[in-house]
Amino acid sequence: MAVVVLDASRWLDEIVRHLDAADDLTRQERKAMSVLAAARSRSARRPHHVADEPEVDAVGRERGSCPAARWLECGDTTRWGGRVTSVVFVHGTGVREDSYRKSYNRVATGLKRLRPDVRLVPCYWGDRYGAHLAFDGACFPERDQDRALPTADADDPLAVWGLLERDPVAEIELLADSAEEDDGGFVPGRTDPWDVLAARLRCLTEEDLAPGGSAASASTRSLAAELAPYLRQAAEEISAEISMRLSGTAPVPDSEAMAARAVIVLTTRLAEAAEDAEEPLPVDGADRDRLVALLTDRLGGTDRGIKDAGKWVGARLLGDPLLWTVSPAVQAGRRRVIRGVLPESGDILRYQGRGEGLRSRIAEVVALTREQDDGPVVLLAHSLGGVASFDLLALEPSHGVDLLITVGSQAPFLYEIDALAGLRRGDALPLGFPRWLNVYDGRDLLGFVGERIFPGRVTDARVDLRQPFPRAHTGYFAHDSFYERVGAELP
Repeated sequence: MAVVVLDASRWLDEIVRHLDAADDLTRQERKAMSVLAAARSRSARRPHHVADEPEVDAVGRERGSCPAARWLECGDTTRWGGRVTSVVFVHGTGVREDSYRKSYNRVATGLKRLRPDVRLVPCYWGDRYGAHLAFDGACFPERDQDRALPTADADDPLAVWGLLERDPVAEIELLADSAEEDDGGFVPGRTDPWDVLAARLRCLTEEDLAPGGSAASASTRSLAAELAPYLRQAAEEISAEISMRLSGTAPVPDSEAMAARAVIVLTTRLAEAAEDAEEPLPVDGADRDRLVALLTDRLGGTDRGIKDAGKWVGARLLGDPLLWTVSPAVQAGRRRVIRGVLPESGDILRYQGRGEGLRSRIAEVVALTREQDDGPVVLLAHSLGGVASFDLLALEPSHGVDLLITVGSQAPFLYEIDALAGLRRGDALPLGFPRWLNVYDGRDLLGFVGERIFPGRVTDARVDLRQPFPRAHTGYFAHDSFYERVGAELP
């Protein structure tokens, strides 16, 4: 509903004066007072429009002042009577217009419940300063460019290695889940084939990983030397897994190669752990495959490749999102996958490299807000929006912001690793930096605290969304206690 007042004669002054003095105004009476005060401040020839509900399509816009398609770009251009607290809402990474409209309405409703006198000002930046594939993904390799590579086949064996990197005994577990009992019956003197394989594994020593002959490459010899000290421990662990999970089940072809793969992956993990490596041990796939073939031979099997194994783990890949990156189907659909994650990660990368545009956008909205009213201005900024707002005020604290509220922000973390554009690690916040409230949830992995980083300059406020991550990062504006905490701080 819109209220239109066409008269701004002196009787309005008298009515507003009486309403100002009232202590027990109802919601409708307060709304009437707001309308009359606004009408009083305008020319009698010009109507004033006030939205009954905080829908963003009419958030304080004068008709004709900003094209409908660009309301988010223009912001709030209404002139309000008296001193009004204005809250400039800056969104975070990955947000685009439809999502921002919903968030804006949610924040407007939450603030109105506690502080109906507050004006919420949009500061949308996703379309102009967010990340986009300007050339429609021309940088992605085409599928036919990879046909000459040995792993470009649809049955890419990397699927198995991706599974084993997550869990070295994954093949053994999957086989145990689907294995049938050995129905060969009792045969005197017959030993369980799995027990035989387990016993051979326990007999492996460092020397079994030494490539023989002059054909072995230098890189294969080097990898073998790094892994050899940990081979025995890995082999014993894999032997125990096979005895526990597969003993008594029907044998399968190429079981020695399966065991060899598990041993090599686990041996690599043990080597990395012993060296306290800060990054994975560099292992060439060809060298790894040669060592697998070597161990398979030592165990009495024949390494006929991994291709068949790649087929039977396909179902597991489809059921585990963390393994999709090694799936051939996902490799072929990289363009679609990257488009899906681009807004969140791309916005961060673009800000780190070209952040001045976003900071200028925030400064522009703050300046426009100041022009429309001389009341306090608050920056309410989520996630990356909080980082950009912090950077802006650290670089130029004279923007006239009275309170900065960061929500789920990484600014303290980026300061500690010296990755902020606005403030180098070790430098103090400028004297003109505004009062700062930093809201976070303990389960939000992207929300950091600042009181120990900037003692005396920031107040950390914890809320409990009762949600796991990532909802703990995106759910602040649906939480009632959030508005109670923020409303208590607003000037």
